[in-house]
Amino acid sequence: MEMTAAAGTAPAIGGDAGGEVELEALEKRFEDVVAVDSIDLDIAAGEFFSLLGPSGCGKTTTLRLIAGFERPTSGDVRLDGASLAAVPPDRRNVNTVFQNYALFPHLNVLDNVAFGMRYQKVGRKERDRRAREALELVELGDYAKRRPHQLSGGQQQRVALARALVLRPAVLLLDEPLGALDAKIRRALRIELKALQEEVGTTFIFVTHDQEEALSMSDRIAVMHDGGVDQVGTPREIYEGPATLFVADFLGVANVMEVEVIGRDGRGCRLRVGTRELWSECGDLGTTGAASAVVRPERLRVTPGAEAGENCLPGMIDRTIFVGSNLQVMVRLANGNLLQASVPNDGVDLDSHEQGSPVSVHVPPDALRVLAPGGVTPAG
Repeated sequence: MEMTAAAGTAPAIGGDAGGEVELEALEKRFEDVVAVDSIDLDIAAGEFFSLLGPSGCGKTTTLRLIAGFERPTSGDVRLDGASLAAVPPDRRNVNTVFQNYALFPHLNVLDNVAFGMRYQKVGRKERDRRAREALELVELGDYAKRRPHQLSGGQQQRVALARALVLRPAVLLLDEPLGALDAKIRRALRIELKALQEEVGTTFIFVTHDQEEALSMSDRIAVMHDGGVDQVGTPREIYEGPATLFVADFLGVANVMEVEVIGRDGRGCRLRVGTRELWSECGDLGTTGAASAVVRPERLRVTPGAEAGENCLPGMIDRTIFVGSNLQVMVRLANGNLLQASVPNDGVDLDSHEQGSPVSVHVPPDALRVLAPGGVTPAG
């Protein structure tokens, strides 16, 4: 079920214009540990922006710095051009939804949503009207009199969203709000959450370690690593054009090959992989010598027989894994490297990919991305 708003409700829920967030050389140290390492980010008003990375990368600390729950060691957080350095958390025009929804068990759903408006000096009648409007927005209008324990996990998450949005923040911060839900509900709520954000127009800053969440919902993503930002871009830019080996490996499945760059021309650069040569048309085409090359499994094509043509590598099927929508084919190359290819389940006989069969793996030049050692590649 997709969350939609009745005509005319979005402006009332979504708050006033604004919501641009700027992080300027933002740093946070805990004694000798650097949790956030001098990051710079510009997040546009009305954007669904995700901070993506593994545990301990600094994403939640960054969110807490924006919220005001932590004070930066140095740098600044700006909201619509104004510094928040001296603004306490309760005076910032931001609100936060946590993984633990922290609903009041003794209050019904309507009163939970309306609770924060008491401190905004909103009258009882107006509180009730806005709370009901927010519940309609998240399609829980019929649940106003229920208590939190009478709701499912997904419904509780919607109540937490309504409670945050009813305060009309310029920015909504979400700290892994889907993490406590099972996989099926998470997938459904990803669609609903993005639809809700588009409906209300509020800036969403979403923290997650789940790449599928970030790819499916975000307008842009910042991939964080060791307290810093490795890359910022749209989901497609980051997935198809990873700037570092960390980004390539963390965001989706990536085949990484150690290569030697042995030449270049207008077409791209020529790489040596074992005794074979491949062409690459993207990445750091200006590098020389030892480098890495990355290609996604869905871009590889596996054909029977070990006779390799241009941009093909001979190998042998090491094993296959059936995952429903596709067959993951592991191919062992002559130099010992293991490549993973994704063969779509399109009705063709998947049983032809038998273990031990000789095959040829075609690597498209426009899918093979060169990464210089320790460097950052251009975005193109």
